[in-house]
Amino acid sequence: MNPLIQQLRRYGHLNEAAEKEIEQRINYFSKRKGEHFLKEGQHVSSYFVLSKGLIRAYFFKNGRELNSWFGEENQIFGSILPVYTEKPSFENIQFLEDSEVYAIAVDDLNELYRKYPELNLIGRKIAEEVCIVLEERIISLHTESAIERYQSLIKLQPNLLNRVNLGHIASYLGITQETLSRIRR
Repeated sequence: MNPLIQQLRRYGHLNEAAEKEIEQRINYFSKRKGEHFLKEGQHVSSYFVLSKGLIRAYFFKNGRELNSWFGEENQIFGSILPVYTEKPSFENIQFLEDSEVYAIAVDDLNELYRKYPELNLIGRKIAEEVCIVLEERIISLHTESAIERYQSLIKLQPNLLNRVNLGHIASYLGITQETLSRIRR
């Protein structure tokens, strides 16, 4: 079964007609390590799920790369601001491993929301989950120590430490690589 449909099913029931129509509108592609799904200044109009691989989102500030999130297999991803505000992307989304991706255009998804109310409910549940994750991230950055943020990362995404270089992880945690090395001892 298509990984995107599997993820949608996690949030609610999809009838057979909805699944069939979603399946017809999904695009599959593969990307090599180092390639980008999105670069700063570009527009994006799709959401996607990785069936295999790893991605990171990052932006530049004062010439430095700052990592904002990592995405692993079987998670739904996208860059929200360019999709809903039609502004160019602020962030870059890069593949950290060879990856397999299933994508659906936002216009197709919106049409399916109108046609299938249960899919609209699923979309709302996904949006709620994204809001919770973002709020928890903001709270973490402002209230937790570097050690607490590192421990939270290990708890929430334990596989990242074996898959992502420490410089990216340090940037994500808002600390230097030297501080991360001290914490890991």
